[in-house]
Amino acid sequence: MAKSAGDLASVVSTALNKSFNLEAFKKSKYLDKTSFFKKQRWIPFSPAIQEALSIPGVPMGHVFIARGGSDTGKTTLMIETAVTAQKMGVLPIFIITEMKWDFEHASKMGFEIETTTSGENGDLIDYKGFFIYVDRSSLNSIEDVAGFISDLLNEQSKGKLPYDLLFLWDSSGSIPCAMSIEQGKNNPMWNAGAMATQFGNFINQQFPLSRKEKYPYTNTLFVINKTGVQPALTPMSQPRMTNKGGNAMYWDASIVVTFGNVTNSGTSKISAQKDGKKVEFAKRTKISIDKIHADCGVATSSTVIVTPHGFIPDTKEAEKDYKKAHANEWFGENVDADKLIIVEDNSEWDESKNLSPTISIDTESEE
Repeated sequence: MAKSAGDLASVVSTALNKSFNLEAFKKSKYLDKTSFFKKQRWIPFSPAIQEALSIPGVPMGHVFIARGGSDTGKTTLMIETAVTAQKMGVLPIFIITEMKWDFEHASKMGFEIETTTSGENGDLIDYKGFFIYVDRSSLNSIEDVAGFISDLLNEQSKGKLPYDLLFLWDSSGSIPCAMSIEQGKNNPMWNAGAMATQFGNFINQQFPLSRKEKYPYTNTLFVINKTGVQPALTPMSQPRMTNKGGNAMYWDASIVVTFGNVTNSGTSKISAQKDGKKVEFAKRTKISIDKIHADCGVATSSTVIVTPHGFIPDTKEAEKDYKKAHANEWFGENVDADKLIIVEDNSEWDESKNLSPTISIDTESEE
């Protein structure tokens, strides 16, 4: 039976494929090394967060987001990450645009800082060490933040900053764009547009690029993203968490960790009480992975306890050990920690109590 033209073409094509050297072609076009990536490294979480989220830590060479309500543990996670990075020789770079930063708190959690005083009465404090710190005194807009990050990455490429870099931004959504400043109005659409232009189209791409073999350093971006709430659109739907400043950061992030609930903090306050004195020493918070890149692990959710010294597991044993270690700080020497009364306020724990149709909208979270 005679072969058809199609069959003959297939035979010829197969013969050509067998004689063709694809690797030689790649080499001739300088494409033979474009797929080289470094082995994935992590900036480890504390054991309590590793257990809660089932991932080792913040993946280096990625964009990582911690989001959620106020006072739910986001900054604690950022500081813990900075402490570990410092020990690894990864340079922490703090970009503080929300201006709630406290060096003393970071030091209490193990961040290494040198403190000096100056001025006539020693009333000026300078903090030095293996880190870089900038805030709203020099960064006034989204464009300023993007320019600052770009400048340091450029200095690194010139060999003037010879470290792996960890940028820690607290927080995205807390700063307007240049146009909002110029026009004297904090316009959410302009801000979201600036975030998409400055970060989504350029800055955020520089971090995964640093995972390539040809780049001598690996750079990471840890972002705290402020959030808002969009009410339920129909009687049968639920309110939705929104990201202030738009979704550019969210879409580019490899991992997004959410603290608390959608409509409230999702925390319960844990206090110790003795002789009429009440000391809030921890919070139980909900924590979950809302987005995770395929090669970083699986999405999990759990609870963890936040303390001024970092995270501890959500267990009675861990709570008891922490109380015993710090009871003297709260109530003086020789206090019997085992006799302290523990009180827990669960008023912000149950989200269902807050699902009312009159819930307010944070309009700045809308694009």
